Amino acid sequence: QRDAGALVDRIDLFVAVQRVPLRDLVSSGADIEPSEAVRVRVIQARELQRARLARHAGTGNAPTLLTNTTIPARWLAEFCGLTPALLRCIRQSAERLQLSARAWHRLLRVARTIADLDGAECVGAPHIGEALTYRQRARDL
Repeated sequence: QRDAGALVDRIDLFVAVQRVPLRDLVSSGADIEPSEAVRVRVIQARELQRARLARHAGTGNAPTLLTNTTIPARWLAEFCGLTPALLRCIRQSAERLQLSARAWHRLLRVARTIADLDGAECVGAPHIGEALTYRQRARDL
């Protein structure tokens, strides 16, 4: 059990994939975001990350930072722009889920990425909520 927890801590996202009903495969798909639109959002999010992280490049012992996955743990709160109230809420959720330090840091990095995909300057409650759903599924393994 302990070894499984260490392995699970190293995985950022847990997503359950349901079987798609045949009727949905042949429908018009009008309510589905096109792949090209998703691609554009991802490119924009990566550019936001690069710009944000470039401001810290070369400061002190800063490593080369290209994406949110490379943000050092000590800088996560700053990069996420968490309010004290949101930080308290995250801590409560982390305690309830019994997140390790590694899982906590992964949660914040994923939330930062979700916020970037939304074009948000700071991580908000919806971004944390979505990131937590990915961690909660990890507990089911």
